Amino acid sequence: MLKAAGVAAGAAGLAAAVPATPATAAGYAHPGLLHTGADLARMAAKVKAGAAPYTAGYAKLTANRHAQSGWTANPQATVYRGSGSPQNYTILYNDLHAAYQNGLRFHVSGESRYADTAVAILNAWSAKLTSLAGSADRFLAAGLYGYQAANAAELVRDRPDFELERFQKLLTTVFSPLSESFLVNHNNAVVTNYWPNWDLTAMACVLATGIFCDDSAKVEQAVEYFKSGSGLGAVKNAIPVVHDDGLAEWLEAGRDQGHALLGVGLMGTFCEMAWNQGIDLYGYDDSRFLKGAQYVAKWSLGGDVAYTANTRKKGAIGGWSGSETASDAAAVDPAMTRPIWAMISNHYTKRRGLSAPYLTRIAAKAAPEGGGGDYGPNSGGFDQLGFGTLAFTRDAGDAGNAENTGDAKGTGNTGNAGNAEGKGTTAGPTPTASAAPTASAGAPSAGASPATGPSAAGKSGDLASTGSTDLVAWTATTGLTALAGGLLLLRRRARTRDTAE
Repeated sequence: MLKAAGVAAGAAGLAAAVPATPATAAGYAHPGLLHTGADLARMAAKVKAGAAPYTAGYAKLTANRHAQSGWTANPQATVYRGSGSPQNYTILYNDLHAAYQNGLRFHVSGESRYADTAVAILNAWSAKLTSLAGSADRFLAAGLYGYQAANAAELVRDRPDFELERFQKLLTTVFSPLSESFLVNHNNAVVTNYWPNWDLTAMACVLATGIFCDDSAKVEQAVEYFKSGSGLGAVKNAIPVVHDDGLAEWLEAGRDQGHALLGVGLMGTFCEMAWNQGIDLYGYDDSRFLKGAQYVAKWSLGGDVAYTANTRKKGAIGGWSGSETASDAAAVDPAMTRPIWAMISNHYTKRRGLSAPYLTRIAAKAAPEGGGGDYGPNSGGFDQLGFGTLAFTRDAGDAGNAENTGDAKGTGNTGNAGNAEGKGTTAGPTPTASAAPTASAGAPSAGASPATGPSAAGKSGDLASTGSTDLVAWTATTGLTALAGGLLLLRRRARTRDTAE
């Protein structure tokens, strides 16, 4: 079992893993969001050497239509997401994925035409976009596309023709304010009205913006929310119960498989960006995220997992109210996947040297991971940037030679791989800056949400629109039943369920 053979063994026998730290006390390491300079150099060297599985991962990138240097941006002044508006957010996410993929291709191939394309796309959007609008889904647009925009721009931030200051202004005036607001007041809803993914998109945007713009206040807001936020995206709320087998249930497993996969991918993205700035959230609270990711991996592979029934309160503050109960883990489709597993599996098994058998299995099954455009045409196929086989595969012990000098801007653990009490798992040091998908059709958009019912919708305005209208046939069953109840009432369930049935 993980608890006995993995976490305990790793904690007992390996040298402490330490994240990369900022290049200077005044700012953050750049490049330093999902990819450090060392990461980009590794990708290029491995592909040049013809090393597997990097070559397969790079082939996925070069085959993607978004990764071509002929891509032309179509910027909009206002981007709308949500019902009741002229939705055009598909234009934004397609352009952002094209910018990211061209930027990544430039670093691997060295061909400047790909960097030129990425710069042209990003400059076009920073020159025109002024607002995000729509229903409550505008918060999803801000979170998802904000963190993606920052990551795409980070790949070309040093190019002489890239409008760096203008792009920083775009992030800090259009994307991040909505995400920051959501983490504070949750669209004037009760704090548990929105599932974990809503918080996680906002957290990713605020963290990415803070790093990209060298804004320590934003970085601290995001990191502290991960540790102790009031909403369901905080790590102990998204992963509320640790079971005796060493696995920790993912709250959204009681909703459906697609959103559980999305949440794991978003939390992994958040942890990776923080790690590359010297903040270890992968190891926070005795590697709680590892236990949650292992749980989702096992469940998604068709395995038997325990689930603790929970009731969450819904509604608008001073308005309508209700509650919803998830009583068991939802059914799964073992063919459903997202390009999320390589990053998480390689961190725990290669950087830290821990046993994570379910992560290892599901990462191998998903390989080689593609990116936006490889997992269906709907927004759910673009919620992650992807290409983890190329970007995150590492050799055992491949963790660079960084020295841990404490957390960036005082937001992390000062050299401890675990939580504040020092209960982390351990392993080796980390780097500093310097062909067909295995999926079926993908997974649903971050916004897809259980219906709130006619009475709720009639009283709540855009609050009831807790999800995109972009619902698709491959959404898994939720297994949710409306009940009266409190804020987030948890009760232990002794039985387990075979989700493969």
